[in-house]
Amino acid sequence: MSSLSQPRIPSDLHATRQAIQSGQTSARQVFERAAGIANSAEGQYVFMPGSAPSLLLTTPAPQPSAFNDPAQPLAGIPISIKDLFDVAGEVTAAGSTVLAGVAAAAADCPAVARLRAAGAALAGRTNMVEFAFSGVGINPHYGTPVNPGDRSVDRIPGGSSSGAAVSVATGAALVGLGSDTGGSIRIPAALCGLVGFKSTARLVPTQGVLPLSTSLDTVCALTRSVRDAITVHQVLAARSVQLSGKPLSTFRLAVARTQLQDGLDDTVAQAFDHSLDVLRRAGAHIEDIALEEIGDLAAINASGSLSAAESYAWHRNLIGKHQAEYDPRVALRILRGASMSAYEYVDLLAARKQWIFRMEASLSGFDAVLSPTVPIVAPSIASVLNDDDEFFRVNGLLLRNTAVVNMLDGCAISLPCHSPDQLPVGLMLWHAALHDDTVLELALQVEAALQQSLHK
Repeated sequence: MSSLSQPRIPSDLHATRQAIQSGQTSARQVFERAAGIANSAEGQYVFMPGSAPSLLLTTPAPQPSAFNDPAQPLAGIPISIKDLFDVAGEVTAAGSTVLAGVAAAAADCPAVARLRAAGAALAGRTNMVEFAFSGVGINPHYGTPVNPGDRSVDRIPGGSSSGAAVSVATGAALVGLGSDTGGSIRIPAALCGLVGFKSTARLVPTQGVLPLSTSLDTVCALTRSVRDAITVHQVLAARSVQLSGKPLSTFRLAVARTQLQDGLDDTVAQAFDHSLDVLRRAGAHIEDIALEEIGDLAAINASGSLSAAESYAWHRNLIGKHQAEYDPRVALRILRGASMSAYEYVDLLAARKQWIFRMEASLSGFDAVLSPTVPIVAPSIASVLNDDDEFFRVNGLLLRNTAVVNMLDGCAISLPCHSPDQLPVGLMLWHAALHDDTVLELALQVEAALQQSLHK
């Protein structure tokens, strides 16, 4: 497919910092390049109006000493901020016109404050699905960022961190701060050919982040490599990732048969099967397991979802006054929470707790589970823009696999696993809560094995 495009800037943040340190480029040149892309046709609809990435050009360049300071691992790195996070002096609109006129935030939220303290240059606020309530990436108010993976067809970027993903995929930023409630980091990572790491939710504070579901929301980021994901996670979580140094052959990996491989399109099926073959040849021990508990989720959520109940609790007054200003598809999903009773919500929390217990028991003895991040490649924007039935069909497919991990309160990472002549496909490694370091260590080795296979 000659129309498929590769990322314009192959460097990740580590390579960029090394280039700055060696004098091959400068922080100013990195900023200028990012701002130039953001303000080009590639950057259309990526950033929120009034959040001009050209502000990077007024950012003082880091002092040379910053690049050798362990406390400044993001010095010289443009990082985009999803329009869900409080940034001092800026309005947090969450991709909506409803909040566009609210007062600016008085202070940075903890996640943004930690990025600043690590030296990051904030590259502007990225567009997103209104109120983060969809995996497709469509925004009728501010436009939809175009997935840069195909030059011939305008394809969806995935959501809800749509602008964050496209900012990183085009080079308008090297890291995209976002959130993941049902897959909002991993879905766009898979569709745009990026790395998206969803940590265990409790590891990163969510204060100052407009909520979708307080039970499920996770603050995390999109990057160009696993090593970048580790660095950014360490900053956001204020913790050090511990790597054991064990070889891939010492880990025990599972492939779940229930639901996660149903209905894969040909490109995803081919890329997933190829990935398993590559990992087996690299010495990985991979076992098929039933993991039948995944099939119980439909019944558990039969009376409504946590996202519906908890989003309605936050929006009930706002949507009562301004429903006509909401994206109708977002409003529909929020309003589903209005019909849930208190006992149904309490029962759902209890059922989730018991389900997590059973899932953790089934995963005991395995270091991670492998699955396709999403079962399809990115469809065209035109196919879902004005067709509600197709929109909700695609949205359900995109969220199906990733939402399992959020319900589990687990951690997961999506890695590109496609060949250069294919549309982007994501491979997801995941496990239960607080297995983050093992998942990240495995991801480093899986990434290396997949990349090596492309150069044979």
